[in-house]
Amino acid sequence: MTVPYFLTMLNHTLMKSFFGILIASVLLTACSQSGDAVNVQDLNRQFIDAWNNKNADKITSLMADDVDFLQGNVHYKGKSEVSQKWVQATLPTLANLKTNVISSASDTRTAYEAGTFAVDVLTNLPDQPRAFGEGNFMLLWKKGDDGTWKLSYAQLEDLPVQAKN
Repeated sequence: MTVPYFLTMLNHTLMKSFFGILIASVLLTACSQSGDAVNVQDLNRQFIDAWNNKNADKITSLMADDVDFLQGNVHYKGKSEVSQKWVQATLPTLANLKTNVISSASDTRTAYEAGTFAVDVLTNLPDQPRAFGEGNFMLLWKKGDDGTWKLSYAQLEDLPVQAKN
């Protein structure tokens, strides 16, 4: 006796769905059992607190030796260059950094957060208006061989700075 075509296709579809659910369950279980996953919110809080406290040494200590920084067509590579050209050059001109996280994830070796940011732009010229900047960010952390988590990649995409009322 021949099985009708629609029953064969139904059986095939159900098996694909079953295997899809099975694979998703295994992956979710494996991810939820990774007791060594880092709390990426804590890592980013340390970074943001150091930035708002203008603590360049702390910010630099959080970076990996091979850190990458990207902003528009700018690319800095390595802790020394990123520290000098981004952190030290920019830190005095910004205050009150705030982030709004849109996406985040972590496992035992990597963690990231991405979303939007807002910051006050400072000026030391009396005739310049106060301003603010905003845009998108992504911070990627990696666990080193020594077990410490370091900022491996930072990307900012700014909107034009706007005068503050």
